[in-house]
Amino acid sequence: MNWDQIEGNWTQMKGRVKETWGDITDSDLQKIEGKRDRLAGLLQERYGKDKEAAEEEIDSWLSRQ
Repeated sequence: MNWDQIEGNWTQMKGRVKETWGDITDSDLQKIEGKRDRLAGLLQERYGKDKEAAEEEIDSWLSRQ
């Protein structure tokens, strides 16, 4: 699955995002709106990751979808 598919199916993907990153709230998911850069920024903020680590984590998650 690529990110365009994630973004296009964001409503369905929200649950999978919450399963992986439990500290992300429904409000956060609405703000992200399926945008990869917004998710990366939130991971940086919420989990104290640097940009590279957040991007790697998203890539890893994406490969499992």
